[in-house]
Parts: sequence; C-alpha cells; structure tokens
Amino acid sequence: MSSSIASTRFSVLDRSRTREGHTHPEALRDTVRLAGELEGLGYHRLWVSEHHGVPGVAGSAPTVLAAAVAAATRTIRVGTGGVMLPNHRPLVVAEQFGVLESLFPGRIDMGLGRSVGFTDGVRKALGRDKEDAEDFETQLRELLGWFRGTSPTGVHARPAEGLTVPPFVLAMGEGAGIAARAGLPMVIGDFRNLEKMRRGIDHYREHFRPSPWASEPYVVVSGTVAVAGTPEEARRLLVPEAWAMAYSRTHGTFPPLPPAERVEALTMTAKERGFYESGLTGHIAGTEEQVAHELETVLKETGAQEVLVTTSTYDREALLDSYRRLAAITSG
Repeated sequence: MSSSIASTRFSVLDRSRTREGHTHPEALRDTVRLAGELEGLGYHRLWVSEHHGVPGVAGSAPTVLAAAVAAATRTIRVGTGGVMLPNHRPLVVAEQFGVLESLFPGRIDMGLGRSVGFTDGVRKALGRDKEDAEDFETQLRELLGWFRGTSPTGVHARPAEGLTVPPFVLAMGEGAGIAARAGLPMVIGDFRNLEKMRRGIDHYREHFRPSPWASEPYVVVSGTVAVAGTPEEARRLLVPEAWAMAYSRTHGTFPPLPPAERVEALTMTAKERGFYESGLTGHIAGTEEQVAHELETVLKETGAQEVLVTTSTYDREALLDSYRRLAAITSG
C-alpha cells in the first residue's frame, strides 16, 4: 500500500437512494444498516444528505437520519453532507447540531452546503429562490456565531452554545473561496473533473485563513469509488446511477435506481446513450490493484487528507462488498 493511501482517512456519504421495487423507508433503514457495517470496516465517518422532492432519494431530513445512524453505532463519526443552509434558519441548524452533539459527544460533523433545491417547484415549496444561495457566507458566519455565543440578538442557542461541532463546507462553485475565508475544512468533488477539483483546492489553500475551527487547510475529496473482483463487475456497480442521471437529464426527473441488468437490456435514444456513457466514465472503478493505483494518483495530485466515497448502486450486497474491498486496500 502506498504511503499516500495509508495516511488518508476514508469516509462514506450515503444518499439513501431508493431502488426499484423497494420503499423509501427501506432506503433509510439501508443507510442505518450500512453505517454499522462501515464502522466494523474501520471507515472514519458516515454522512447523510439533504434532498427535497426527489423521487429517487429518501434522505430529506439529514439531522434526523444522522441521529438514527449515531444511535445505531458506537465509534464512527456521523454527520451531514450536507445540511443546505439556505433552506433553514441558522439558529435552528445550530440547535439541531447542539442536540446531536449533546447526545453523541465527540462524534458529530456539520457538513454544510449552499444548494436551494433542484427545481422551481421545490424552491417554491421551501419558500426559497436561487438568489438565497448568495447569502450562504453570511448564514455560515451567523451559524458559527451561535456556537460561540456571539449573536448580537442577545439570544442563546441551547444546547449548541459552547459546544464544538466540526463544520465543513461543501465546495460547489464559490464554496472553495468561502471555506478558505471562514477557515473551515472543505469537501470538494468529483473525480470526473480532476483539473477543476485541483484548481478549487489550490484556491482554497492559497486563501485559507486560520480560524478557531481549523488552524490549517483540510481537504476532503469526494466521488464514486467501485471495487470488485473484475473491471466488468466494478463497471456494473456504476450502471444504475449512470442511467438515473441520464434519465434525469432527458426526462427532468430523477428516478429510483434500476437493476443493472434492466439498464443493459434497454434500447436508448442517442441522447440517452450519450448521457449514460458519460455517466459511466471518470470514476475510480476496477479491481483492488486498479483502484489503489487510481487513488494514489488522485491523492498525489490533490494532497487531500480524506476521501469521501459517494457510490450509489442497486445491488446493496455488491455495494457492501465494494466497501469491504476498499477497506482492505486502505488498511493494508
């Protein structure tokens, strides 16, 4: 095992993707079950996501799901990737994480993003519009202030005030600059555009200002990693998500994950085929040896301290096997 892999933390973001023939409650229970498996395999953290009104995603309330995950585990760190701050009042977010940290001390992470929903309908239902994302930096400052008791309102966030819940910024677009100015760890993806990722990381490191939350830059790179006995099996793990993305690009709605064999039997239009083939490329996928080599390249190019794996697929047993094989690579 390379020294870069040995010195890197490996974590997982599970989006609670729904699957054809399976319910939303099953997807949420799958996430909780996976957390226990990942803890046994030595992964550093398990994060859950926030999506609203998406047919293919059950994870809409990340702090609630994080509580269930933390209650079902003992040692793995648990957090959000992320809570979309423009959708919420910073005081309420501080209170929620204060409760989580009080119940599960020393294990909670606060990953924060700036997305405001994928469609006009969702944004309207949330009472938000695209411009609200522009206030993210101000909201972030207010949120961190609740933990430090510096709100000019004279109000105190209970039980958050005085607690330390590590904040992370999900760096989409402007995120790298925001993370640098706030002096916070940064999560950046994905492996399909390594050059863009590296530019974001360079900007972050160059402009980083030390803060009470982090004295130096901390980079988490995120993306899909699939490990299997053969390159073909690893590629099949990517098929359901690649088709879901292609379908969403051509039909405007993000569907539950289909089995790989159903996708492989489909007759696709040229447009669908283009999006689908594109969705299969640029990930880290293959046998243990191939994946180890690709990871080493990414880590040397980015200097990242942590990898957040975001793989989703239909076959949960194959997904768990992939995580087992990845754990074997990373633990030597």
